[in-house]
Amino acid sequence: MVWILSLVGLAILLLSGDFLVRGAVNLSLRLGVPALIVSLTIVAFGTSAPELLIAISAVDEGASGIAVGNVIGSNIANVLLVLGMPALLSTLDFSECDTRRDFYIMLGSTVVFIALAATGQFGWWQGAILLIMLAGFLGSAVWRAKCQTEVSSSEGDDLEGLDPDLPMWKALGFLLLGLIGLPMGADILVDNAVYIARAYGISEEIIGLTLIAIGTSLPELATTVMAGLRNQAEVALGNVIGSNIFNVLGIIGVTTLFDEIYVSASFFALDIWVMLASALVLTPFVFLNWRISRHFGALFLGTYTLYLSSMM
Repeated sequence: MVWILSLVGLAILLLSGDFLVRGAVNLSLRLGVPALIVSLTIVAFGTSAPELLIAISAVDEGASGIAVGNVIGSNIANVLLVLGMPALLSTLDFSECDTRRDFYIMLGSTVVFIALAATGQFGWWQGAILLIMLAGFLGSAVWRAKCQTEVSSSEGDDLEGLDPDLPMWKALGFLLLGLIGLPMGADILVDNAVYIARAYGISEEIIGLTLIAIGTSLPELATTVMAGLRNQAEVALGNVIGSNIFNVLGIIGVTTLFDEIYVSASFFALDIWVMLASALVLTPFVFLNWRISRHFGALFLGTYTLYLSSMM
């Protein structure tokens, strides 16, 4: 029964995250906020809301391993699974992409996260460092958006969740459903995941690295698959880089406002280094504009499968 309830909680989370993004995007654009700024801020926060709510609920339940494992596992899945799967369906061509600045930020954020995790916990000062870095990243993103030429209406047509015909009351309804459903789904999923971990002798760290990490990466996977099928490689790569930045800076940083997060030494045996390697593996695709062909997609997915099997 706990497995079924875990899936129910995950389903509520995913649906609520989708409702939140759809409502926020449509409402913001109707209020005159440019689509690019919406995608850099509201959508980024909305698609990562499930991970954030899970981290807060996990810490509240005394299960820091789930919170940290979810962030590390999600960042690994975002590269190897979320980019590997669409590459099998359609080669991702990055020849016209320029994500070097954001890649530097992602890599720097990952290194800072690892350095702070080595202290054994994320307390108020570690959280403050992460939140300051997040504020700098978001401020830079908004400044870059404002410095660009006027955003044409066609640029917003492909924005995830945009529906020009959606009435205002429906947009507000989606927003409300998302805000109600996210904490509900997070509580259900975390409560039952903690029960599974303790009842079946599975560590909380492994639950966070696998079941919860893969589940909360599904929104990114769906977005990236659609971007790949539409030949929007920049959207796919930007989605992964932006999500990974927010995971290590925003989720852990905001959660420290509620309580301290303790980091198990077991993460340093393998998982944190796999996360760092996953970030570094994007280097040739960002700087040399390599394509993620079907061969690379198979390699990514094969590596991810080996990583998961190492925990069995």
